[in-house]
Amino acid sequence: MTSVMSPIGREVLDEAVCPDGLVRATLRDISVANTFLGGRQAAAWGVDQVLKHAPARPLTILDLGAGAGDISHYLARRAAARGVRLVPIAMDRHRTAAALCRDAGLPSLVADAWALPFTERSVDIVVASQLLHHFSREAAATLARSLDRIARVGVVVADLRRARVAEAGIWLASHAFGFHPVTRQDGVTSVRRGFTPAELSRLLLSAGVAGIVARRPGYRLVAAWRTSHAHG
Repeated sequence: MTSVMSPIGREVLDEAVCPDGLVRATLRDISVANTFLGGRQAAAWGVDQVLKHAPARPLTILDLGAGAGDISHYLARRAAARGVRLVPIAMDRHRTAAALCRDAGLPSLVADAWALPFTERSVDIVVASQLLHHFSREAAATLARSLDRIARVGVVVADLRRARVAEAGIWLASHAFGFHPVTRQDGVTSVRRGFTPAELSRLLLSAGVAGIVARRPGYRLVAAWRTSHAHG
């Protein structure tokens, strides 16, 4: 669905078909960045906001665009340490990513964000980490509405805050961590595709959802909201 993609640059994971080795290298680098540059902590902060209103039972959590599944694992382990059972479901459009998730012990499926194989209110929490910036603003708002529809309890969108210093930071960090050359360039493109807090707030407004938008460390933005049909 090329027409829905962000008009700002291209990233390797934008392509429906990528060489297996390149996908693995990119996802490995993203996992490192998530660990050390704030990605998983940003998603966790958003889940904490949603869990304030969650029922006291095991909760399914759909990780949309799960990559290698590192965020799913982190969220489940963190919740378990607090006495909450999260049951992750990893979804990615890339078969290599889904295979990595399965190898890591996560239930996973291959599907496209524009053909979500979930009915209304079929999962408890939906997490979209560093996903919305891949799309045009209009398409991202449409996707946000879809996530709100399938979530019983709440939705978390964790993405990148656009800033020149963040571009320079990811470029320098990518060299320090020894990232693949493609990941280095894609990291800069990702930041350029990112949001300001006002832009992400307007996107939620256009999607018809009432979510908070917060700045988080590592030039991250998190939007979290409880779905309109949630109870408890």
